[in-house]
Formats: sequence, C-alpha cells, structure tokens
Amino acid sequence: MKKEGQIRIPSGCAISAMISKEGTRMSGEKIIESMIPMHDRSNGLGGGFAAYGIYPKFKDLYAFHIFFDDKVAKEECEKFLKDRFEVVLSEVIPIHKIPEITDVPLIYRYFVAPLQSVLARLQIDENEYVARNVMTINTHLDGTYVFSCGKNMGTFKAVGFPEDVGRFYKLDEYEGYAWTAHGRYPTNTPGWWGGAHPFALLDYSVVHNGEISSYDANSRVVEMYGYKCNLQTDTEVITYIADYLLRKQGVTLEEMASIVSAPFWSTIEKKSPKEAEQLSYLRKVYSGMLITGPFSIILGFTGGIMALNDRLKLRSMVVGEKDDKVYIASEEAAIRVMEPEAQNIWSPRGGEPVIVKVKEGVLT
Repeated sequence: MKKEGQIRIPSGCAISAMISKEGTRMSGEKIIESMIPMHDRSNGLGGGFAAYGIYPKFKDLYAFHIFFDDKVAKEECEKFLKDRFEVVLSEVIPIHKIPEITDVPLIYRYFVAPLQSVLARLQIDENEYVARNVMTINTHLDGTYVFSCGKNMGTFKAVGFPEDVGRFYKLDEYEGYAWTAHGRYPTNTPGWWGGAHPFALLDYSVVHNGEISSYDANSRVVEMYGYKCNLQTDTEVITYIADYLLRKQGVTLEEMASIVSAPFWSTIEKKSPKEAEQLSYLRKVYSGMLITGPFSIILGFTGGIMALNDRLKLRSMVVGEKDDKVYIASEEAAIRVMEPEAQNIWSPRGGEPVIVKVKEGVLT
C-alpha cells in the first residue's frame, strides 16, 4: 500500500501552444513533443490539437472535420451538406493506425462554401450561416459530429493520450503558424471522441484545464442565443461564449477576458473611475458569462491566440519566448521541449490575458 505523499495527483489536464508572431508556418512535431513531459496530467481519455494556417490552398473555404458512426450517417450528412453548400472537395482525413487509438469512427473532411442563393434568401452572413448549420448537424443528425469548421484551420482529436493522437493524425506532416494542444483528465464527464479538446466553432478553438462550476448558468445563457450544449463536457460552453462575445457582440479580447474572468467587485472599486465604470458595465451586462471555478484556457483564432487564467489563478500556466515564437503551457518543461533556449519565462497573473497576434507581438 502506498503511503501518503507517495501518490501523485496531477492538477488535471495539460495544455500547450506555440505561435509565430511573424506568421511563419511550423510543423506539428514540436507541439506533439511538448505533451510528453506532461503525460501524467492526462489519463488517456482524450487528446487533441488545433492548427492555424494549415490549408493555404483552400483558405477561402470552410474546412469541416466530421466524425461519423457509420456509412448511413455519412450519407445522410453529405446530402444535408450538398443541399446547403458547394462541396469543393471531400476526402478521408489521413491517419496512421496505431494500437494506442481504438474504436476509430469514420473521419472525413469537406472543404465547402455556403450557397450564395441561400445566403441571399436568409439575409445572414456566411459565418452565421455556417454556425447555424453546424448546430443543426450536431443536434439532429444521429451518428454525426462536426468537430471543426473554420477557414484555413482545423482541429484533430480522439480518445487517447495527446502524443498518440498527434501520431495518429500525422500532424508532423502539417504546417501552421499557430498550434494548441490538450491532454484530457476528465473528472465528471465521459471520455469520448467528441468530448476531447479542442472544442471549435468557426475559427475559434478552446483547450481548457480545469472545471467550470458555473456551467449550468453559462449554458442556459448561450442556449438563449441559439447554441446547443450537447457534447457532454463543460468546456464546450467556453467556445460558444467566445463566439458570441467576439463575433456577435464585437467585444475585444481584453473585454472578453474581463467578462469570463471578471475581477471581484472589491477589485473594481479600487480602479480609476473610468476603468471601474467599464468593468462594472461588462460584469452587469454579461453576468451570465462569468466563468467560475479553476481554469486555464488557450483560445485560438485566425491570426492569434489568447491565454487566460481564472481570477484566482487556481491552475498553472507558463509563458516563454524565443525570437518570433511565443510558447504557452501548463508546465515549463513543455516549453523547454519546444524551445530549450526559451527566454522570459513567466506566469501570467489570474484574470490577466496573454494575447499574441501575428505581426503585432505579445500584448499583456
């Protein structure tokens, strides 16, 4: 029997990211390797990656990555897509079969463009059109799950350890200017292919370490605006909050951080009158989107990433830099794997976002 102190209880989940501020495309090899020293933060029930800039030849098309339970589900979904989109290319997502990844569904990708005639009739923009159709597919088409639908980006996930998932999808053969990664340690939700991170909608993707105690309140709010939380994990709601705030409401990344990881009222009172007024406004108007509980997240989007801790910093997160690259991870060891000579290693404070945009540098 192991005595007290001899059992290591990891702080649940591992997250990692790397981005080139100059937009230089990098292979997925390093982001896969970054997850190895954080292996014990996962338990094999989910791993995944998001990559930006990987489809330059199809950069103006939406890349749908889809899991199918069987051929019947695939045929039904393809009929749905052809009625609503121009399907430019459909193909199997290349995989490398390995013994560590089992119960593999059918995994396809479709490069599509919304039918302009339908957009004109509905009088909505194409992003809203795509989001609505993805919600319809994931809610009403049995055996089908769209797990990525952005332009010039893609998510790749499975049930397994992240380093195995990376090999499974051959991510060392892809090149992107930004990568995020996740190793899952679910505590109160099931481990299944759709429940692995990242969660994505349009070009927004989220990897998350922690637990959302405000999930019920958050999910009720986003479902009022047409989103459906049916993927059996709390992280899903963060992606929908990001899409609603950034795309539909037009708030800035800094304002989003002040909403989901809002400072305490006692902290707001100590701010300057102008800043206190702004923070109070955001807390009151978007009160249902305050995320409570321990968390560290990395939000990916076209042209950048944002890392954010909960306001009490109950989950670890470390940032490092080297030349035009910025690295973010749950542990410094992961950064050292990606770049042994990383400099300016530091830990963001609770509730303060780290924003990195291509061609714009690091904003804190």
